[in-house]
Amino acid sequence: MIIPSAFWLVPIASVVALSMAFYFFRTMMAADEGTPRMREIAGYVRSGAMSYLKQQYKVVTIVFVVLAILFAFMAYGLQWQNPWVPFAFITGGFFSGLAGFFGMKTATYASARTANAARKSLDGGLKIAFRSGAVMGLTVVGLGLLDIAIWFLILSNFYEGDRMALITITTTMLTFGMGASTQALFARVGGGIYTKAADVGADIVGKVEADIPEDDPRNPATIADNVGDNVGDVAGMGADLYESYCGSILSTAALGATAFAMSGDMQMKAVIAPMLIAAVGVFLSIFGIYLVRTKEGATMRDLLRSLAVGTNISAVLIAVATFAILYFLGIDNWLGLSFSVISGLAAGVIIGQATEYYTSHSYKPTQKISEAGLTGSATVIIKGIGTGMISTCIPVVTIGVAIMLSYLCANGFDMEMSAEALSHGLYGIGIAAVGMLSTLGITLATDAYGPIADNAGGNAEMSELGEEVRHRTDALDALGNTTAATGKGFAIGSAALTALALLASYIEEIKIAMERTGMTLTNLKGEVIAAADATIPDFMNYFQVNLMNPRVLVGAFIGAMAAFLFCGLTMEAVGRAAQKMVEEVRRQFREIKGILEGKATPDYGSCVAISTRAAQHEMIFPSLLAIAIPIIVGLVLGVAGVLGLLVGGLAGGFTLAVFMANAGGAWDNAKKMVEEGNFGGKGSFAHKATIVGDTVGDPFKDTSGPSLNILIKLMSMVSIVMAGLTVAFS
Repeated sequence: MIIPSAFWLVPIASVVALSMAFYFFRTMMAADEGTPRMREIAGYVRSGAMSYLKQQYKVVTIVFVVLAILFAFMAYGLQWQNPWVPFAFITGGFFSGLAGFFGMKTATYASARTANAARKSLDGGLKIAFRSGAVMGLTVVGLGLLDIAIWFLILSNFYEGDRMALITITTTMLTFGMGASTQALFARVGGGIYTKAADVGADIVGKVEADIPEDDPRNPATIADNVGDNVGDVAGMGADLYESYCGSILSTAALGATAFAMSGDMQMKAVIAPMLIAAVGVFLSIFGIYLVRTKEGATMRDLLRSLAVGTNISAVLIAVATFAILYFLGIDNWLGLSFSVISGLAAGVIIGQATEYYTSHSYKPTQKISEAGLTGSATVIIKGIGTGMISTCIPVVTIGVAIMLSYLCANGFDMEMSAEALSHGLYGIGIAAVGMLSTLGITLATDAYGPIADNAGGNAEMSELGEEVRHRTDALDALGNTTAATGKGFAIGSAALTALALLASYIEEIKIAMERTGMTLTNLKGEVIAAADATIPDFMNYFQVNLMNPRVLVGAFIGAMAAFLFCGLTMEAVGRAAQKMVEEVRRQFREIKGILEGKATPDYGSCVAISTRAAQHEMIFPSLLAIAIPIIVGLVLGVAGVLGLLVGGLAGGFTLAVFMANAGGAWDNAKKMVEEGNFGGKGSFAHKATIVGDTVGDPFKDTSGPSLNILIKLMSMVSIVMAGLTVAFS
């Protein structure tokens, strides 16, 4: 198969991204880590984080080996799958885990250096923290594009000829997304349970009962808390967005192969277009990273504006670049498709701004939650839940508008819903998701920055640095809470568009599975045709995918229920682990004399061990359940039931994820606002009330909520990989 010369920009961009990530890492490592005490604390956190990650990878490796053997049996024994699937699955999981590992390694080295830089200036601390976060962002996009480029080159040498070749290649590549999704879910759930067990335990006993500051070295759970920030919000988020990034590109490529299957060389152009947009986004992300800087004495709005300069300029430039990319490719309706990309970019910006409004203490919603602390923890929780629920409106409407605009722009505003218009419109939705994630190098940097700044504040507190330094690290930390909440909203929004594109990819995979087994179907004209020749309306009619089919409705209910079930399981897991942590911290305060007076050193290691064991044990059942549900629904309810499941999971999961992430972020920043001296300040009645709200919000925003965007995509990926099994039994 002849590959266009433009494609080589993709591997070049991956090498540039990885090279810049290495450069930023070396630059950060060259900075001074600070006093001996600062280095000692950073060493504790680094050791605990790496120890946890090794344990997690052992568990995940076992799961991957079992699943790879199952896929190999389905491919080679039963011939229900493409023979490349087991290998693609493994590489997807490997690169996803690698992205998380490199990001966390960087974060654990950067926190003390950020705190030390903050001793001199706010701008110095911001630059180290942000550019260390950029290592995570650039590593994710670099490894993602590298994995895509390698597989595209390999498979192009094995499939030649007809229009089905590119469809087979792209749907096969989609299966490495399941490997990435599986790894991401374990990383997110396990890391989320770890970090929130430690965080809740440290807050309840330390700040509420013992009345000592956050990150106080007298608190036995404080090291585990700092470790958790890295394993959950860096390694987990990195694996999560690696999967979103690759999933959006691959699902769009698969849709392009189908939509332009009858258009000759236009098919290849439609396949490589999302890859090229992502590749150009790498260079623009690097440019945006260098624009982030601030001044001494900056307010929260000044700091937010500093980050917005880099992210917004990158977004504007990729919008302009998209027009040029699609024009020079000569792709049909290049202008309409360019506006589809812009709709995705605009949706990402709007969701980010809405999240900032509802979670930053610079705005009224979070300020009102802080004020509610004057009347107790119950009113804080009520106000936070209400704010989180209201905050779902803008993201849901925004995604709805983006879906409609991207669909209509891509199909030339064809309202007739013809087969051709439908396939082109779905391609437009997919490319909108690519647009939203095209500058992931910088948008993920703003997210990974958060836990680095948080750990820097912890290091400054435990190292007993001056009040001015702590004030700077507090400002960076508060900014990190908002960027983390914004990043979660962005990840959830991109997951919604990607999951919708994966729905169409599932239909194509079912058609390929039917072709493999020699099955035919009846089209809308009543003619018996090969599955490969069926349009989407033919497919929907044959499998009776409509709202009057009880299988579709039951599948939709199960999908919505799966989101709540998954959240309930992970919330309870955090609760059980936090109970053990609380008991251990109370035991140490009771039995180790002199801790609270600063005359004895707490046993940090026992708290780290509790979080590690709890996370390893508790993450297995929810993660395996997410894999099992689509398989069971496919066996029992067939293709129609699976499509209902994916729609229900997408609608319920997206809304619930936005609610949980925003409520949790608002509770966290409401507490920060009180700690800055408002409504009585630290140690006041309002402070204790907002701490309770924050502990409730911790698993909301860092465990259950962020895991949902992986859940909705993983169910889609599992359905695609198991399409052969569904066809064989339905």
